[in-house]
Amino acid sequence: MAVRNEKQTYDDPSLSERHAAEIARGERFTFGSNWASFLETLDEARIRSAEESLRSMLGVSDLTGRRFLDVGSGSGLFSLAARRLGASVHSFDYDPQSVACTRTLRERFFPNDDAWRVEHGSVLDHEYVASLGRFDVVYSWGVLHHTGEMWTALQHVVDLVAPNGSLFIAIYNDQGAWSERWRRIKRVYCSGAVQRAIVLGAYLGITTARNLVADVVWLRNPLARYREYRQNRGMSHLHDAKDWLGGYPFEVAKPEEIFEFYERRGFRLTKLVTQRGTVGCNEFVFTRASDA
Repeated sequence: MAVRNEKQTYDDPSLSERHAAEIARGERFTFGSNWASFLETLDEARIRSAEESLRSMLGVSDLTGRRFLDVGSGSGLFSLAARRLGASVHSFDYDPQSVACTRTLRERFFPNDDAWRVEHGSVLDHEYVASLGRFDVVYSWGVLHHTGEMWTALQHVVDLVAPNGSLFIAIYNDQGAWSERWRRIKRVYCSGAVQRAIVLGAYLGITTARNLVADVVWLRNPLARYREYRQNRGMSHLHDAKDWLGGYPFEVAKPEEIFEFYERRGFRLTKLVTQRGTVGCNEFVFTRASDA
C-alpha cells in the first residue's frame, strides 16, 4: 500500500468496536483509562524525565530533523518528549482512550501542530503499517507483548525503520513458570471489577510491606523509592502497578530471542538493559543496516 498523503489521517471505526468487545470479554486491559488518570499527575519534571530517557537510550542530545514513530503511544508522554526534543512525530494506538490521551497532550503543548500526527490504528494491521513509511526512530515501549500476537507485531515494525534508523522496544522478560502465573493473575484482574479490586489490593499490600521491610533492614528512607520512581522515565508507581497487573494480553521473551530475531533481519544491537531475571521489561535499542 502506498504511503499516504501528509494531510490524510487514518481512522478505522471497526477498531473501536473490536476493542470494546475484547474489554467486555475480559480479554484486554483498559490501558487508555489508566493513562487518562496518569495524565492528571503529569508535570514538567515527568516530561523532562521522559526526554532524558530517550536521550540516554538513543545516545543523542536531541531529535531535531528526525522522524519519530510511537507505536502504541499510551498516555502520549513519549510522543510529547520526542516532539519537544525536535522530532516530527507520528503516534498511533489501538486503544481509543489512549489515542484521546495522546491528542490531549498534543493540543495542550503543541496545538495545531503539523509536525505531530495522532491516529487510531493497530500494529497488527499489515495494510495500515505498510502505509506509514519509514522513520528514523521507531519507539514501542511495553506495547508489542500486549497485542495478543507479539511475534507478528515484532515483525511488522521491521520495515518501519529507515536504513541506519533506530528501533527502541521494551518486552517483558520470560521467567518461565512465573510468567505463566502472572498471565493467569492478569486474566483474573481483567475479568471484572470485584476481581480487579481484590488483586490490586493484595498486590499493593504485599509489595508495600515487602519494600518497607527491605528499607528498614537496609536503613533506607521508605519514601525515597517512590520519589525516585518518577525519575525513571517520568512514570507513576500506582499507574504502573495497575498497568502491570492488568497488562493483558501478556506475552514474554528471553533477551536472546529478541536479539536473534532482529539480528536475522539486518539489525545491530546498540544498547540493552535487562531485568536480570526478574519481572519487568528488557529494553533494546537496535540500529538497522544502511543497506536494508
